[in-house]
Amino acid sequence: MATEQSERADLGAPDDLSVDEREAVEALLYRLADDELVLGERYTEWQVRAPTLESDLALANIAQDEFGHARLWYDLLQDFGHEESDLIFERDPADFRHATLAELPFEDGDWADAVVRSYLYDAAEDLRLEALDGTAYPRIADRVGKIRSEEEYHLEHAQNWLERLAADEASLKRLQDAVDRLFPHALTLFEGDDEIESRIDELGLRTESLDSMREEWFDTAIPFLRSLGLETPEGIREDPGEFLPESRGRDGDHTDDWADLHDEMTHTYRELGRTEAHKIMPDPDEAE
Repeated sequence: MATEQSERADLGAPDDLSVDEREAVEALLYRLADDELVLGERYTEWQVRAPTLESDLALANIAQDEFGHARLWYDLLQDFGHEESDLIFERDPADFRHATLAELPFEDGDWADAVVRSYLYDAAEDLRLEALDGTAYPRIADRVGKIRSEEEYHLEHAQNWLERLAADEASLKRLQDAVDRLFPHALTLFEGDDEIESRIDELGLRTESLDSMREEWFDTAIPFLRSLGLETPEGIREDPGEFLPESRGRDGDHTDDWADLHDEMTHTYRELGRTEAHKIMPDPDEAE
């Protein structure tokens, strides 16, 4: 794949893309942006509730990072004529393409849930961003470096907390419950429409396929979790599809919890009667 990518010419500017190229770019960007936005929204629920002041501040910073990353990806979708309000606040909940791992509510007061979720997501995100490093779409490549540097901290934070909690027998049990609950939903990070996925790979929008990244994720996550005394679902590597949840997110089919989260996320916008999004960050292109 890497050799093919090095021989493939970069795609043109947004206005120069064919219909098929644009569709593939948009599909990829929606997933990148929606994952970050929705996960960041969930993380905000832990503000002033985390077990220590340091962890509270750390997760608040991580949530802010995720919102910033979502902003970078949504900005690229605006290249195709989309308005920020239409991309987020006025968009139908069924049109969001985030993985269900991002939308699930936290188990009430369970810090182990937040830690396991963060690790599963960030280990996958590390691979996804690495695969975008050699993308044939320059507008994506321009943003990957900044995002990767911040995501490395997110992964380190999750790993440190996993090791810390696994050292305590009671906490280890809570970690195991979280792994049992969340691991199948983490598989949805590697789901997508087969036809679009093939086009994304053929165009060189990333250097690894979803199946390849899922195998690398297994190679990373399963040994690490087991080294802490945690078990992962037996046979999941051999037949991942058997373990996928009924709702997978990527196709617009979400869990029942998404409607409530979306309503909460857009509540202030609607209550204030807004018709456009008021930016709180500078345009990424102007800030460069």
